[in-house]
Amino acid sequence: MYNIILGIVIVISIMMVIAIMMQPSKQNSAASAFTGGADQLFGKQKARGFEAVMQRSTAVMGAVWMILLFVLAFLSSK
Repeated sequence: MYNIILGIVIVISIMMVIAIMMQPSKQNSAASAFTGGADQLFGKQKARGFEAVMQRSTAVMGAVWMILLFVLAFLSSK
């Protein structure tokens, strides 16, 4: 059981790296490097289409990844 969950965690880790790298960049100009993206942090822009799918999939994979890591920690303590 431990080895199966460990394999799933490794696969999800690789998929998360790919999903994060596929997300579009939010920096539009050199000025955004100095502001730190504060305009997007407090703005009311919603992600649409591909961006929304990538954000949701990354969040879901991250949550599943964390849950599986807690399960692995529990299994390894026994």
